[in-house]
Amino acid sequence: MDFPVTFHIFGKTILAHPLFEAGGMFLGMRYYFYLKRKSTEKLSFNTSAAVLIGATAGALIGSKLIGNLENPYALFENFSIRKFWSNNTIVGGLAFGLLGVEMAKKIVHHKESTGDLIVFPLIFAMIIGRIGCFLTGIDEETYGIPTDSVFGMHLGDQYLRHPVALYEIAFLIVLWLGLKYIQNLKKYPSGFIFQMFMLSYFTFRFFLDFIKPRIEIIGNLGMIQIVCICVIIYYIYTVNTKILYLK
Repeated sequence: MDFPVTFHIFGKTILAHPLFEAGGMFLGMRYYFYLKRKSTEKLSFNTSAAVLIGATAGALIGSKLIGNLENPYALFENFSIRKFWSNNTIVGGLAFGLLGVEMAKKIVHHKESTGDLIVFPLIFAMIIGRIGCFLTGIDEETYGIPTDSVFGMHLGDQYLRHPVALYEIAFLIVLWLGLKYIQNLKKYPSGFIFQMFMLSYFTFRFFLDFIKPRIEIIGNLGMIQIVCICVIIYYIYTVNTKILYLK
């Protein structure tokens, strides 16, 4: 396979990543609305609208902000709106999407968790998006550092690199199966599935970024890892509270 994989659409050459990312978001949303129709838990229109707006606004702002702060030196030296808009990361989107939802729920005075229903559509969308990341090779910053391990792959240059997108796809599939098992037990409080997803994914991303190129911000940690630590600390407390409830 030659990297990057491209598609020719309407006379233009387009990288696989944006196509798979858009496809993942579309299919993930369709899956979410399918589950929502089947769900017995119904939210009022005001609550649903507030949560959707909060999640979308938070995810958009967070993905761009943290994506650009991965390399703050380049951001402030040669700032441009186009460059700022093109940089994004799912870690920032998830973290700030959560913040946006929590703020929106406070505005409409909704106290119950609303995250469980979005977990599997979100994982589904992320898997599709990561396929696009893998097919893009080294043309976007979603590749791993050089390695001499058995997992090393040529992704578009002379080095064997960690195929971190494939690692993440494998992790997400295992996480899906684990969360489905918990869901089928039907012995968990509202919000537990989402909280386990967030804690698991951010822990995984913290360690995964050690084998990805990164600008060290504090010690040997990159910006994404710093965000991961903040979310992990928050959810360790939250999940421990839920586990005590289960006991």
